[in-house]
Amino acid sequence: ELPGRLETVLRAIYLIFNEGYMASAGAVALRAELTAEAIRLGRLLVALLPDPEALGLLALMLLHDSRRAARLSGDGAVILLTDQDRSRWDGSRRAEGLVFLGRAYATGEIGSYGLQAAIAAVHAEAESADTTDWRRIVTLYDLLLKADPSPVVALNRAAAIAMRDGPAMGLAAVDTVLAGGELDGYSFAHATRAELLFRLG
Repeated sequence: ELPGRLETVLRAIYLIFNEGYMASAGAVALRAELTAEAIRLGRLLVALLPDPEALGLLALMLLHDSRRAARLSGDGAVILLTDQDRSRWDGSRRAEGLVFLGRAYATGEIGSYGLQAAIAAVHAEAESADTTDWRRIVTLYDLLLKADPSPVVALNRAAAIAMRDGPAMGLAAVDTVLAGGELDGYSFAHATRAELLFRLG
């Protein structure tokens, strides 16, 4: 029973974090009080039950939150990860996230949250989008698709393929995902496709 209950708790904490990281409604895109509360709950959970996925989730939230100061422009528009000013990333929060990811790896059991944290870590350790190890990121997405298959994960993998192999290959991968129809109403999917078409001229 515990694994099922733990998964429910992890999902609830991550939902709180995501609502703060990208608010679903309202005039404010970021709600730092929600991300802070989710991280507090993640720390409490790890202290009580240092499960690999609890460690992975805490690492993931810390790594994402380390980019908070660079995620919005002066007028409140969301800045894509590849365009963010990495000098504004929080180095101490990033370092702490990497520590918890290391603890998750040390258990020898890496699940969905741990894999997502590993992807975030590759971004965190790169000096720029151009120097990011996109080959490793695609490999991690391959593993994540096996561990927790979803069209959104497939879309993120397609975007990584575009960075690794070029926009034409990425567009083909995006179109394959969109052909399934599950992301018809997902604006980020169509924005990704439009960006790749723009890059192709």
